[in-house]
Amino acid sequence: MTLTTICDFIRYATSRFNEAGVVFGHGFDSALDEATYLVLTSLYLPHDMPPVYAAASLLPEERELLMGRIQERVSRRVPTAYLVGEAWFAGMSFKVTPDVLIPRSPIAELIERGFAPWLAGPPERVLDLCCGSGCIGIATAVHLPETSVDLVDISLDALQVAGRNAADHGVEDRVEFIQSDGFKSLEGRSYDLIVANPPYVSVAEVDALPPEYAHEPVLGLVSGEDGLDLPVRILSAAATHLTAGGVLILEVGDSADRLAALFPDVPFRWAEFERGGGGVAIIDRTELVAFAELFEAEKQRRAE
Repeated sequence: MTLTTICDFIRYATSRFNEAGVVFGHGFDSALDEATYLVLTSLYLPHDMPPVYAAASLLPEERELLMGRIQERVSRRVPTAYLVGEAWFAGMSFKVTPDVLIPRSPIAELIERGFAPWLAGPPERVLDLCCGSGCIGIATAVHLPETSVDLVDISLDALQVAGRNAADHGVEDRVEFIQSDGFKSLEGRSYDLIVANPPYVSVAEVDALPPEYAHEPVLGLVSGEDGLDLPVRILSAAATHLTAGGVLILEVGDSADRLAALFPDVPFRWAEFERGGGGVAIIDRTELVAFAELFEAEKQRRAE
């Protein structure tokens, strides 16, 4: 039986995904959700398309494209976001390539709330550290139109992707792109808010991840044996780049328990999210200064 319609391909992709046991860790909850997204996005169709169009017959080249992408998803476990070159974050579409992680941070909820209650008002200057696709910083610039944002990453390829996303969302006049290993190239710059979503996965954990994650850049995932090398460096240096009253929002995901155990006396506050996710610590400049020696000592220990 030949697959001919949009509905045929959504049904077929759903069956193949379920049969193969693909992992839905990049923004989808089920095989049907991901299959629908893959098919409609590949065909440049809106996701709120009237159901009557599901019976539309596809051209031979469209069928070939879809069959190829479904096969890539199943056989090589390539995430759909990389197959279609797009992912959604904070209600916005972002270009993605294998040079950047697929956006999935719960920090999207904080952006949509204007970072309340963690900030008293809109920040004037924001740093998106380890920006990847730029989704956090660009979404912040869109939601807070009076805010300027520095997008920082060690990867030039990632910054090129972020640049295209900034242009797509019309905020390129309020964002600056800086290649830097952490804070190294940011001397003299200070911010009301630093948002960092750095690598925080341990070596053992990344080896155990489903094969879908092997398509993402290791540079964006692994941070030392316990996943905390870069988060510790950020904690050690962030106060120098925060204004009085400034705040650091640091995502460490499943490494949250390890971070809390490493610094049991540090009063991290952990954000709660309505749509799931966790491991996002909030700490202000005063607290970072108070524990600066502790953070610096741990950074030095790891460097030995």
